[in-house]
Amino acid sequence: MSDAVRTSVPAAAAIRAPSVGGVAVHVRGLRRVFGPRAVLDGLELTIGRGEFVALLGASGSGKTTLLRILGALDGADAGEVLVPEARTIVFQEPRLVPSKRVLANVTIALPRGQAERGRRALSEVGLEGHADAWPATLSGGEAQRVALARALVREPELLLLDEPFAALDALTRLRMQDLVGELCRNHRPAVLLVTHDVDEAVRLADRICVLRDGQLVTDEPVAVDRPRDPGDPAFAALRRRLLTDLGVHPPGTAPGPDHPTSPAPLV
Repeated sequence: MSDAVRTSVPAAAAIRAPSVGGVAVHVRGLRRVFGPRAVLDGLELTIGRGEFVALLGASGSGKTTLLRILGALDGADAGEVLVPEARTIVFQEPRLVPSKRVLANVTIALPRGQAERGRRALSEVGLEGHADAWPATLSGGEAQRVALARALVREPELLLLDEPFAALDALTRLRMQDLVGELCRNHRPAVLLVTHDVDEAVRLADRICVLRDGQLVTDEPVAVDRPRDPGDPAFAALRRRLLTDLGVHPPGTAPGPDHPTSPAPLV
């Protein structure tokens, strides 16, 4: 990455910069302080173009803070952050505008005359017949699919997902995971998924990071063949390692010297 596009991050917002080479996101020495506590303290992270990274961490570890800084919804106190100009966020709640129909919600950030583009996006998420529906008539899974269509219709280079399936029932969550995986393979944005679900991270990601004490204590490629089955020994072994890094020790394992003896909440 060229030094010409590197600059310090002001407290106001993350720096916007075009992707350089094969890198979509570059974070170096990132620090964010709330009161006496540094939630992010010298964090380093790189995400390649088209790479899907999952971020795990206990409650209050700074996962969403990092995502908000990358999405320019929060500022940093120190460090360098390079992100693409074209980036979108999908939150846990769909955040649809209730007074606009589904198609208008999908195209809300686009110039006028983009209805056909919005219809194609709805078709991709399996909602081509819902263009004229009102948000109040949608199920939770349908509303979240509209939110995904709204994010992807802008053709982002970086897609930020903040626990987007947490409010869904188990079956709908699995279907949404499959859909997101397929959409990301088709569109190839860089992806950062913040999640508390270890199985979800292993199922979807190319790489998994664990955030603890303001830094990434784990940054590991997912070497599990697709489609990924939780019964695969490689899947189960990676799950056990990640749980240990999170301070949660599966039955039959003992806590190491660097981990707490009681489980940490994963929310």
